Amino acid sequence: MVHHLTNWVTIYDCAQVVKSLGASPVMAHALEEVEEMTGLAGALVINIGTLSPAWIEAMFLAARAARKAGKPVVLDPVGAGATRLRTDTSRRLVEEGLITVVRGNPSEILAVSGQASRTRGVDAADAIRDVQAAALALARSKGVIVSMTGPEDLVTDGIGSRSIRNGHPLMARVTGSGCVASALTGAFCAVEPDPLKAATAALAVWGIAGEWAARNNPRPGTYQTLLVDALDEVNAAMIRERARVG
Repeated sequence: MVHHLTNWVTIYDCAQVVKSLGASPVMAHALEEVEEMTGLAGALVINIGTLSPAWIEAMFLAARAARKAGKPVVLDPVGAGATRLRTDTSRRLVEEGLITVVRGNPSEILAVSGQASRTRGVDAADAIRDVQAAALALARSKGVIVSMTGPEDLVTDGIGSRSIRNGHPLMARVTGSGCVASALTGAFCAVEPDPLKAATAALAVWGIAGEWAARNNPRPGTYQTLLVDALDEVNAAMIRERARVG
C-alpha cells in the first residue's frame, strides 16, 4: 500500500496507475488520520502541487511518522522555484531529513538544492545536463536519492548515477506525467529496500510504458488512457528486452 498526500489535479491519475501496476493506493489528507494511515502503508508519497497550510502540516506529520517507522518517503516538489511557499516547503522537508527520494524536473531539483532555477509555473526551464552537478551535491549533502526526469532521466545517490533512456515525447504533453512518476517511485520503494534501485526501476518501467502506449501514434487524450493500459501490459520479459539503463 502506498499512501499519497498529493494534489487535486492528478490525484485520480496517481491512484489509477499505482493500481494498474499492482500496488494499492490510498489518499488520506486529514490531520486526524495521516499518521495512522502512514503506519499502515509501505511508503509515503508527498506531492506539493496544490498546497495549503493544513496540507503542509499534514505532510510534515505523515513524513515524521514514516521516518520514525523506517518507511521510505518520496517528495515531488511540484513548482519549487516558482513561489516561496513551494520552495520553502520542499527545502524544509529535505532539511529535516524526512525524505528518501526527491523526484522532480531539473528546475525543481535546482530550487530544492538552494540554487536559482528558471521554472515556468510547474514546467522545467532548465536542462538535466546543466543541473547534474547540483543534483549530485544535493543527494550527497542531504543523504537522499535524487530522481530527475526529462528527455533522459537521471537517478543519483551523490556517488553513483544511473541514466534511463526510456520514454516518449508524448509523455511531456500529458498532465501529471511527473506526478505519476513519483507515485510509481513510491510503489517501487515499498517493495525494494534500496531506494536507488527502486527509483531507477520506477522510471524505467514508466518509460517503457510510455513507449508502448505511443506505438500507434495517438493524440494526447487517448495516450493518457493508453499509459494506464501500458502499465498493466508491462511484464518482466518486456523490461529485460526494452530497458535502457546505464
